[in-house]
Amino acid sequence: MLEIKLIREEKDRVIAGLTKRNLSEEILGYIDRVVVLDDERKNIQRESDELLASSKVYAKQIGGLIQKGNSGDLEAAKKAEALKNEVAGIKERISELDSRSKNVVQEMNDLLYEIPNIPAHVVPKGKLPEDNEVVKLNADTSENAKAGGLPHWELGEKYRLFDFTLGTKLTGSGFPVFMGKGAALERALITFFINEAVKAGYEEVIPPLLVNEDTARGTGQLPDKEGQMYHATKDNFYLIPTAEVPVTNIFRDEILDGSSLPIKKVAYTPCFRREAGSYGSDVKGLNRVHQFDKVEIVQFSHPDKSYDQLQEMLDHVESLLIKLGLPYRILRLCGGDMGFTSALTYDFEVYSIAQKKWLEVSSVSNFETYQSNRMKIRFRSGTEKPTLVHTLNGSALALPRIVAGILEYYQTNEGIKIPEVLQPYTGFDLIEK
Repeated sequence: MLEIKLIREEKDRVIAGLTKRNLSEEILGYIDRVVVLDDERKNIQRESDELLASSKVYAKQIGGLIQKGNSGDLEAAKKAEALKNEVAGIKERISELDSRSKNVVQEMNDLLYEIPNIPAHVVPKGKLPEDNEVVKLNADTSENAKAGGLPHWELGEKYRLFDFTLGTKLTGSGFPVFMGKGAALERALITFFINEAVKAGYEEVIPPLLVNEDTARGTGQLPDKEGQMYHATKDNFYLIPTAEVPVTNIFRDEILDGSSLPIKKVAYTPCFRREAGSYGSDVKGLNRVHQFDKVEIVQFSHPDKSYDQLQEMLDHVESLLIKLGLPYRILRLCGGDMGFTSALTYDFEVYSIAQKKWLEVSSVSNFETYQSNRMKIRFRSGTEKPTLVHTLNGSALALPRIVAGILEYYQTNEGIKIPEVLQPYTGFDLIEK
């Protein structure tokens, strides 16, 4: 969530930035309400501190008066009793103030949870995906670039690589069952992506697939994406929609050594998303499923270097697509299409000539302090005051559409060729019928 200090000191910049997201007037109005609540919180704290100081003074006076009273000074005894009543009233007032302060802080936090991150200055204005900015194109999308061939769902059936009907039988729609060389290709991609990340300096972790409410709130899935998450209500656990959620929370409520930054983590996990409201051709085949595999890279960075780290992550993801030989483009997302918690996001898309459309395969984002402020992840350099880190993450890569891209791009009359870089992992170079 946004820092109160930032809202107070740079309110005009905050509001100007948030207008890129095309927010409602109601949400923008939360900014002013947060400032009012923070003023109230400060006034409450000031009164409470003054009352506490007075009660301490009275306590010392009461001790002396009681001693005099025990020595027969009736006037002192009366004053002691009066001051005791005064202190009791002060304690009651402090209790009232404490209760009010908790309510004010709760209301303020509830509003802050509803305010998205401020887009970076390079984020283009816009409301729709069509307003995103293409920053790199490495693909020939013309009709003559390559024979369109079959879409991946027909190839999956033809070569018996995955089965949606069986997945529906076992669970429900949107849960594919991979089999044979389809399962081998999936496993090969996971291992390849993990190995490449480890070579790039990321430490591998295997996190839980279920997280508690605090963890889901820390990265911004709650309350923003609650309707998209599978919820185990009896235990109040959530199935993760991405490894970003548990991995970024590893350092929640911790102060890191500044010399250890950047800290780089990579994790493979299945991901679970309800994808409520999805329909049409966008959900056909592997284009959009409820359970899928993904390798996620996460970084904890010094604020002065986070955008250099973001570029490093972009280069890493791009290198994977180059090694796989897939046609791709890189987009800088506009304010209206960015994720709730992101300050700047780049999407990687692979082009499907069979479907005549772009398929998103990765999002790489810098969240600046938005997530770390929620999770209280800070760092300290020497004797300096602890400072919030910047958090970043990206898909490296999400598998469903990468598999779709490989099947469609590498199909031939003889079968589906396996990209050379994957052959050591699959053990075969061709998928035949």
